[in-house]
Formats: sequence, C-alpha cells, structure tokens
Amino acid sequence: MVRIRTPFNLDTFLNKTDKDVTILSSPKRQILFSQGDTTDAVFYIQAGKVKVTVLSEHGKEAVVAILERGAFFGESCLVGQIIRTATVTTLEDSRILRIEKATMLRMLQEQPRFSEAFMSYLLTHAIRVQGDLVDQLFNSSEKRLARALLLLAHFGKEGKPETVIAKISQETLAEMVGTTRSRVSFFMNKFRRLGFIAYKGGSRQNNGLHVHSSLLSVVLHD
Repeated sequence: MVRIRTPFNLDTFLNKTDKDVTILSSPKRQILFSQGDTTDAVFYIQAGKVKVTVLSEHGKEAVVAILERGAFFGESCLVGQIIRTATVTTLEDSRILRIEKATMLRMLQEQPRFSEAFMSYLLTHAIRVQGDLVDQLFNSSEKRLARALLLLAHFGKEGKPETVIAKISQETLAEMVGTTRSRVSFFMNKFRRLGFIAYKGGSRQNNGLHVHSSLLSVVLHD
C-alpha cells in the first residue's frame, strides 16, 4: 500500500507550536528590530510585508530586501550571530510570528518536515541574494528597477504572478535599486509610456501598480 504524503503547511504547523511562539499584530511602519540589537529570535510573516534596511557608518540607508507572507527573517541568530546587522520595518499592517531561538532550534531537530521547509526557504533566499548581487554588479539602474518590479509582482516564481502590486514609494524603490528617487521617477515614467506598467486608476496616488510581463524585455535586452 502506497502512503500518500500530505502537504506540509507552515502556517498550520506554527500556529500549533508552544508558548514560545508569540503572535505580533504589527501596524504599518512598526520597527520589529533594529540594526545593532541583540539576536534572540526568528520571525515568520503570516500576513503583510516588511522591508529590511541597513545603515552605513556614513548614514546612508539601503533597502536590501522586501519580504512578504511566508518569509522568515532574523535567522542569523541560529548560526551564532549575536548582533542584528539590519533593521526590519513593516510596510503595511502585518501578522508576524516571533519564535524564540531555543524553540526554533528544537523544532529543527525534532520536526523533519519543518526542517525541510525551512531549508527550502533558505536555499531559495540564497539564490535570490546571489541574483541581487549580480544585478548590482553588472546591470544598469534601469534594469535593476525593472527586475525589482518583476520580483515584487512574483514573476519567475511558482504560481500565477500578481500583476498588481501594493503601493510602494519611489524612495523605497530607489533604496532597493541603489539609485536616486529622480532616476526612479524617470524610469517609471518611461516604463509607463511604453506600456510596461500602469497605475491602478490611472494615478500614482492610487493603491496599486500593474506590472506587465513585457517589462521582462528591459531586463533581457543588452
């Protein structure tokens, strides 16, 4: 008799975990931890979105990641890092699970399917980070912006892309791409004229941005 392996649901599993998992109902713009804080927990996004920023010794801030539902962050505490190297802030109202370090380590040892799911996430995240590094080293700011928009819309991931992404400021996009807000504004207007993007309701002041698959041509064009 063949046993059918039921799909593993991270949210269901974590909701049943013991008291060392805290549910945080975090409003928009709440800082979950800051660069320089001590590391003592791993976080998991059940709903919402956060940005991960780093601040240089000269005061320059950069957005290194936008994380959404299903993402972990703060996992560096599991490998001996004692100080947070980034600040994490909510971009919208979010539901976050805070998992104590000891609890996370115990679950990884005792729950093979949870361990598999977590390792799969880490590998996927590592591939994304490698892609970001190559992007910064070799691509123009126009290509980097196009790639950032496509990633926010989930093009290239499993499942159907979300062609409408939530409102995100040009300042945040500039910090993600590593350029100025004026350059982002220039390229966004160019993408709009070419039909690669469209603002929901026709205005940038509205709450969504349509990202079309044709924007891939900017990334692929030499």
